[in-house]
Amino acid sequence: MKKLLLMALCGVLSLSVVSGAYAAKEAVKPPQMEWSFDGVFGTYDRAALQRGFLVYKQVCSACHAMSKLSYRNLAEMGYSDEEVKAIASQYSVMDGPNDEGEMFERPARPSDPFANPYANKKQAIYANNGAYPPDMSLLAKARKDGPNYIYGLLTGYEDPPEGKELMQGQYWNKYMPGHIIAMARPLMDEQVPYEDGAPQTVSQYSKDLAHFLMWSAEPHMETRKKTGVMVFLFLLVFTGLMYAVKRKIWRDVH
Repeated sequence: MKKLLLMALCGVLSLSVVSGAYAAKEAVKPPQMEWSFDGVFGTYDRAALQRGFLVYKQVCSACHAMSKLSYRNLAEMGYSDEEVKAIASQYSVMDGPNDEGEMFERPARPSDPFANPYANKKQAIYANNGAYPPDMSLLAKARKDGPNYIYGLLTGYEDPPEGKELMQGQYWNKYMPGHIIAMARPLMDEQVPYEDGAPQTVSQYSKDLAHFLMWSAEPHMETRKKTGVMVFLFLLVFTGLMYAVKRKIWRDVH
């Protein structure tokens, strides 16, 4: 009996290794894009952030929540207080209870979190044929090679290879692990109007959205980098001072 169990365990482990190796072989590395926020001195491009938010607002917000963001956070992207209030007022949120003990809807305020397109998780799953659309707030940090992965996923839709049959509601994406995805192609050229003259292409939309999602996942990145540089410079100067003090104190010691 022990021998049979050991053989079965070895078989399971071998199958896992083979499956993992096959999955690794099937995986396609997403395009490695150049981002303004890369590197020690990298910063966010405010114009790209605002364009990315526009793509999220007009395309992605119908299915994907961003529960970690509030409308007031948009001021960090370069929007004025009045613009933030105007954006928030376009959405309705539940509030209450009122004096009569009832809940009511009101226009969103800058202090409110981004409106969720669904009342609950089960409604979201039902509306998307059993697939739960993930919250996008931290997506760029939750996925390996985040911004590049998001860009690749949005631009990686193509016809399945010959002999590959997809079920209804499935689509082929060369950058998706396993290549099969439940989300239909979300972007098309000329879909979202840009007012700053940027190209209105799937590639540009995808890059701007990935830029925005990187900011939403790490909004304090610029402050963190500036603090890191200042600390490094302080330690460099402090080391030099301490070395000078050490030389002065021990110069007469033989």
